[in-house]
Amino acid sequence: MWRVTGEDVLAILAALRDFDICTGGGWGIDALAGEQTRPHGDLDLMHREEQEPQVVAALAARGFAETLSWRPVRFVLTGPDGREIDLHPLRFADDGSAEQSSLTPGEPFRYPAECFVTGTILGTPVRCLSVEQQLLFHQGYEPRDEDLHDLALLRSLPAAKTR
Repeated sequence: MWRVTGEDVLAILAALRDFDICTGGGWGIDALAGEQTRPHGDLDLMHREEQEPQVVAALAARGFAETLSWRPVRFVLTGPDGREIDLHPLRFADDGSAEQSSLTPGEPFRYPAECFVTGTILGTPVRCLSVEQQLLFHQGYEPRDEDLHDLALLRSLPAAKTR
C-alpha cells in the first residue's frame, strides 16, 4: 500500500491553494498534534461542494483520477503512484457551518463553524477539523488499530489544540 507523506500532503494542498480545503482523517489529527504519529494510506479532504469541478480538475492535472464514487457522500481520487485522496463535499451555510450528505437520507453529517481550525504539517499551517469534530466522526463503528491510535492521540491533546 502506498503511504501518503507529509510532503505529499503539502504538495496536494499547494495544488489546491485556490480552493476552500480542510484536512480531516488521520492527517487532520496529526495536523492537530503538529507531527506525524503514524503511517497514512490516504488523505481526507473536505471541500466546498460548488468548487468540486475545479478541485477535481486541479488534481486531474496532476494525474489523479476517480477510482471510487459514493457521491454525494464522498469519492476517491487515486494518483498514478497509488496515492489516494478521499474527498468529502460540504455545503456551507452563511454562519460558516457545513453539512455533508450521509448514506442515511435526511441525516447529514454536521460541521459547526467552530470545528474548522488550524494545525500544522511539517511546520506549515493547514486548515483541519477540531479535536471535538474528529472525536465525533470516530463514533458509531468498530475501530481499527489506527482508529484506536487516533482516538488516544485526540484524547491526549491539550484544550488549546482544539481551537
